[in-house]
Amino acid sequence: MNNIKTVMLMVLMAVIMMLIGGLVGGRTGLTIMLFFSIAMNLYSYWCSDSLVLRWSGAQEVTREEAPQLYALVENLANRAGLPMPKVCIIDADEPNAFATGRNPNHAAVAVTTGIMRVLDYNEISGVLAHELAHVKNRDILTSTIASMMATVISYAAQFFMFFGGSSDEDDGVNPIAAIAMMILAPIAAMLIQMAISRSREYEADHDGGEICGNPNYLADGLEKIEYYVTHSQETLPSAKPATANMYIVNPFEGTGKALTKLFSTHPDTAERIARLREQAREMRVR
Repeated sequence: MNNIKTVMLMVLMAVIMMLIGGLVGGRTGLTIMLFFSIAMNLYSYWCSDSLVLRWSGAQEVTREEAPQLYALVENLANRAGLPMPKVCIIDADEPNAFATGRNPNHAAVAVTTGIMRVLDYNEISGVLAHELAHVKNRDILTSTIASMMATVISYAAQFFMFFGGSSDEDDGVNPIAAIAMMILAPIAAMLIQMAISRSREYEADHDGGEICGNPNYLADGLEKIEYYVTHSQETLPSAKPATANMYIVNPFEGTGKALTKLFSTHPDTAERIARLREQAREMRVR
């Protein structure tokens, strides 16, 4: 199912980019964006994970450099029946985490230094189990490509807004339509992200609760992360709106901006916690 979603996402993103090119540059612009979209789809599949890690400032660590974290990820990966992913650390005070990669054999999990300072061992295990659930469910390719392509579409729209050339002589362009597309294209990209992200978070929470053995670990971790994110006036220094869907809690929730809430890529954290508490009661764990 996620493979179908990924293909649909690539097609939708390509259509948006071709519309931008067509409205601004006529047939020439449409053709350019068609070939650019094909190139971006290929690049996104093979290289988007490494690009997202670079954007987020994540640095891969070895067992010797972070023995406790590495051992915890290794234990959880074994419990989930997954190959050992890369383990990365982001030097940032805000507690948060994400997973990326095109499949379980090419996956990485990243945590901030803040999450290791704020959360206890059990809570970190719950958060990491959630991220490994994304890996197991093959959510990460879809979310990684969505993040990368939303960024590319936003940049493309801005580029054509300021540097777009004239259209072919026989393809007159409506400047109002072109400006509208420059504004709406990034919004459309974010809406696609939002539609993909919300439902998969509930599933990853449920599966993560099973992987770590106690859904309360994840619920407690989410409570602490949510508190820090919503009470902080600053977001992760390297976080971008287009990559917000990848984090376990949207790093922009604390900004208080109306658009941030409108285009939230995550379900309500309180609802996620309530579901995890109910799951813990069903599993009869405390």
